[in-house]
Amino acid sequence: MEEILVVLQRGKFGVLALSGDEGYPYAVPVSYAYADGKIYVHSALEGHKVDSIRGNNKASFCVIDKDEIHPEKYTTYFRSVIAFGRTRILENEAEKRAALMKIAEKYGPEGDVEGKAKEVDSTLFRTSLIELSIEHLTGKEAKELKMQKDL
Repeated sequence: MEEILVVLQRGKFGVLALSGDEGYPYAVPVSYAYADGKIYVHSALEGHKVDSIRGNNKASFCVIDKDEIHPEKYTTYFRSVIAFGRTRILENEAEKRAALMKIAEKYGPEGDVEGKAKEVDSTLFRTSLIELSIEHLTGKEAKELKMQKDL
């Protein structure tokens, strides 16, 4: 389980999968932050992602940590994590600010606390923040990667 959480922490992007229009799956690549059993994603105030969440709050979220093709072996060394849970659109200003700050801390310049706070302030009211509360996590990796760790 610890390794799965490490993958969620270090991932640069993930794919949020929702129930879309007419029952079609809707999967969208997103920037995100992970903290305390929750994944945070920013979004436009309106759009397909927000509509999908309002229609059905169940979601999955996938992060690919490693994808290394080895053509000579006809295989790929991979590592990925999938989270399952329920989403909600944050309405409370303090919750929105905290979630957006987590994202800014992950993607903003290291050590620039003032700059991150300004960025959060400037985008807070024109951005939706989505919280995915994780109910179940799975992880998978190529046997070759597991063998490398066991050596």
